[in-house]
Amino acid sequence: MKGADAPARGPKTVFTFNTAEDIQGFATGCDGDIGGLSTVALELDERPEVNEPIGKTATGVFRGEMRLSVKPGMETKIRGGYAGFRNKNRPAFLYGNLTEDASLFDYLALRVRLAGEPQTHSSYFVNIQTAGPVSTDLWQHRLYLRKHNTWEDVFVPFDNFVRTNAGEMSKKQITMYREKIKSIGISILGGNSGIEGKYELGIDSFRFVNEEDVVGTSLTTPLTPQLVFLVVLM
Repeated sequence: MKGADAPARGPKTVFTFNTAEDIQGFATGCDGDIGGLSTVALELDERPEVNEPIGKTATGVFRGEMRLSVKPGMETKIRGGYAGFRNKNRPAFLYGNLTEDASLFDYLALRVRLAGEPQTHSSYFVNIQTAGPVSTDLWQHRLYLRKHNTWEDVFVPFDNFVRTNAGEMSKKQITMYREKIKSIGISILGGNSGIEGKYELGIDSFRFVNEEDVVGTSLTTPLTPQLVFLVVLM
């Protein structure tokens, strides 16, 4: 009779950032890889003063320096001002890559800690790539963070993500194919708002949750129509 049971809807932890092995499962990239001047790192942060408030010995930290200018000779070839990370492809046992099924969940939940220079605080986005019909689609949503140097849980409704392709918002918006999520990541897009400076974002986990699991009011604001970067991380 187990087949008649309702599907489990409890919170599901998808990725954690608490060990060196966790961190190695992610790829980083920035405009500095192709002629820009921004830098990026995703590292293990073992500072007790950072991790003790959430009872962890280590968490991840996404940091670097955001720069809008580029190297001489690249001015007309690239646009500076982006950095990001996402999970690497995870080979399946027999073929293809592992994916995550979020079809039974309402929100992507992120436990994060905002730091870095104040001008960079409003330039973070969360990105999802799926195994949908258009492989180059990237689903984005702005991360609106309310606290500084304090851990907070942020809940992003899956229905509010915006479809982008080739660095621009797609004219045709469709429902995200949540049954097969290939990657989840975060980017900082200083080029969108003309922002430079040192950025830092602590990360503890990515989870899938439902309405009953949402606590507090840390919901994000929608992504407004604008040019966005397609951050390609190898």
